[in-house]
Amino acid sequence: MKKLFCISVLLFVFFFARAGEWIRVNQLGYLPDSKKIAVYMSESPIDLERFELKDAYTHSTILTFNSLKSAGRYGKMQSTYRLNFSAFEGTGTYYLKAGNAVSPVFRINAHVYDGTADFLLHYMRQQRCGYNPWLKDSCHLHDGYIVYHPTRSGEKIDVTGGWHDATDYLQYTATSSNAIYQMMLAYQQNPESFGDAYQANGHPGSNGIPDIVDEIKWGLDWLNKMNPEKGMMFNQIADDRDHAGFRLPTRDSVDYGWGKGTGRPVYFCTGEPQGLIKHKNRATGIASTAGKFSSCFALGSKVLSGFYPDFAKEIGDKAADAFDLGVQYPGACQTAPGSAPYFYEEDNWVDDMQLAAVELYKSTKDEKYMKMAVNYGRMEPVTPWMGADSARHYQWYPFMNVGHYRLGNSTDKRVSDEFKRNMRTGIERVFEKAKENPFLNGIPYIWCSNNLVAALLTQCRLYRETSGDIRYDEMEAALRDWLFGCNPWGTSMIVGLPSWGDYPEFPHSSYVVGGIGNTPGGLVDGPVYGAIFNGLLGVKITEPDLYAPFQSDLVVYHDDVSDYSTNEPTMDGTASLTYYLSAMQKDGMELSKHNTSRNIEVAGGIVRTDPSKKQLTLVFTAADKADGADIIRETLKRNQVQGAFFFTGGFYRDFPDVIKSLKQDGHYLGAHSNDHLLYCAWENRDSTLINREIFTKDIVDNYNLMAKAGIHPADAPLFIPPYEWYNEEIAGWAQGMGLKIVNFTPGTGSNADYTTPDMKNYRSSKDIFNQIIKVEEADGLNGHLLLVHLGTHPDRTDKFYNRLDKLIKTLKKRGYTFVPLRDATGY
Repeated sequence: MKKLFCISVLLFVFFFARAGEWIRVNQLGYLPDSKKIAVYMSESPIDLERFELKDAYTHSTILTFNSLKSAGRYGKMQSTYRLNFSAFEGTGTYYLKAGNAVSPVFRINAHVYDGTADFLLHYMRQQRCGYNPWLKDSCHLHDGYIVYHPTRSGEKIDVTGGWHDATDYLQYTATSSNAIYQMMLAYQQNPESFGDAYQANGHPGSNGIPDIVDEIKWGLDWLNKMNPEKGMMFNQIADDRDHAGFRLPTRDSVDYGWGKGTGRPVYFCTGEPQGLIKHKNRATGIASTAGKFSSCFALGSKVLSGFYPDFAKEIGDKAADAFDLGVQYPGACQTAPGSAPYFYEEDNWVDDMQLAAVELYKSTKDEKYMKMAVNYGRMEPVTPWMGADSARHYQWYPFMNVGHYRLGNSTDKRVSDEFKRNMRTGIERVFEKAKENPFLNGIPYIWCSNNLVAALLTQCRLYRETSGDIRYDEMEAALRDWLFGCNPWGTSMIVGLPSWGDYPEFPHSSYVVGGIGNTPGGLVDGPVYGAIFNGLLGVKITEPDLYAPFQSDLVVYHDDVSDYSTNEPTMDGTASLTYYLSAMQKDGMELSKHNTSRNIEVAGGIVRTDPSKKQLTLVFTAADKADGADIIRETLKRNQVQGAFFFTGGFYRDFPDVIKSLKQDGHYLGAHSNDHLLYCAWENRDSTLINREIFTKDIVDNYNLMAKAGIHPADAPLFIPPYEWYNEEIAGWAQGMGLKIVNFTPGTGSNADYTTPDMKNYRSSKDIFNQIIKVEEADGLNGHLLLVHLGTHPDRTDKFYNRLDKLIKTLKKRGYTFVPLRDATGY
């Protein structure tokens, strides 16, 4: 648990006013036009009549709402209310006050979901088997040895790759194929939401391919190995002998019978019950696995065709063979247990065959596949967990049926109407249960309940887009908000998202236990019924439960490394969220009319705008010197260029005439910190030198002085840190205040214009000018942010701003357009 800190209400209110009353919000924030509903909870009976929306910088009341909806008792809470402030669509940073409780601070703007889908991919890369970029080392290179094959058992086969399922290192075709398909759906529907900051091997660096496509390819490579030839499919690698305690994957020395760490069993799909030790599953066929192979291969051949055409053709050619095997052996192919009775008890399979048939129809246009898709779809019109109070572990998997969505978009109106109705029926069943509680959450609290939330979110969104029906908007928003803190515990269910909020700090992970780091981007299992938690083997809470006031006999959640039932990140759940978060980011892009995924960031700050555009932006900073103000202002006016100026609080106080002139000219005016503090160490960027309270006060003081000049946070959401030096922690704190860090693009040396002749790093104005031109000629300056200081020390008589006119004219002649900062960044 990452506890939200409290500081004086004179600055920000981040947690709650007194014990016993709480307000839960989406800590990530809200899009301006979205549903915005918080939940108030009290341990005592309370009659609320109103609540207030307050500005987090000034603490002034923006709006008072008198219409509240009492939601009765919930768990230990005697009173709950739904606080609906959807009518407010202004942008800024706010908090709510109701009774004696205040909420965490939250943002309302078009960018709250920017980068969130890409952030999930951190966990996918961390889960890679074979070469693991997180550890910069390899694991499980000897996989594996075939078991259950009638003639080839004991034979070694190369199935290295893919992802570990969770904290354990088992690998399942079922969960991996669903993860692959969900990421392909995300990319196919929302390609503009994904950036390119990582190479195919998972290391930082652009390779010209969206990072989610790199991850899809990693998964499909492994899936291709798990179906090496026609009629030969494998369902899993390893079994519960893997559960030998916390250890890093690169130090996995479990002996499966071939020597310690020398290879793991690879289970051949037989369509019959399997289990090598004490327990066996209830497998009835192969179709659930074959259908998953087929749908992934068919869609994967399209998604990868523009990046890996030969590989795309190879897997595309396998899709029909995989489908035919499912037709031949109908039934569910469950995962195999060992010494313990726990396994993925998947009982359904027609949904997998339906989706495979749809994808084959889309790739071949053969009508037989469409007919089969409809027939399979009619065999399970609603995924059975929807509306149920319980289900066995992964009994109805995948947790939502994308095949219904595909058929809902059929050109045959009868088919389209039928399957849109099927989607609606499932949603409606959950909605009927959701109306019973203040969080509007009708998900059964079974193991991996957050995966069910992600699935229903996806179905709600796809149904809404297909049908235009908005009747479930409020439940969709409630499920979305649940994952980011609008839940009884007030915590995000995604590690590190948002970085400034309350999120799992101690997930069930060997990385955490081993001191390697957390599991960023990982969606944890989520809350379970108290009865489930109390009945599980080997679960105990090892640390004081900071969420104790919110636990109940109904449902529990623990941020404890020992609680694998609620606090273990899962690979497939994480991947399943990529569609929904990328869709939310796309909504924000449409609001802002800018593709922010084209910006290039370092440590959470924008250092370059769209590199595909021949555009430049000029930015200026100053703390206490303004000797270049008149020259710079006249130069920009003469060349019709809009600049962005970032000043300290002292500058706003001491140079009001400069501020007034720049504002009259229409330039962007932003913050540069109040006291020009050094936020992090020069020699170690990750070493933060201040705490969050000091940072917050520094920024608020800066904006208070800016307000006197008529400049407010909503007008100036972009911020350059003092000394142009920051780290990811500082960037996260800034985002939590509704700000986005920008910085100069490294390489040109324009920022060296402050140096004086006595410094070792002194650069003359001529040298700086020539270096800019040199970079332009070698690599281009597309999207560059060029920094110039508004004033410099008197010892520097060679002022670079005197060359600004020549620089602008030179670069314009070379085809560059100077774009205002907010237009260039989209913020």
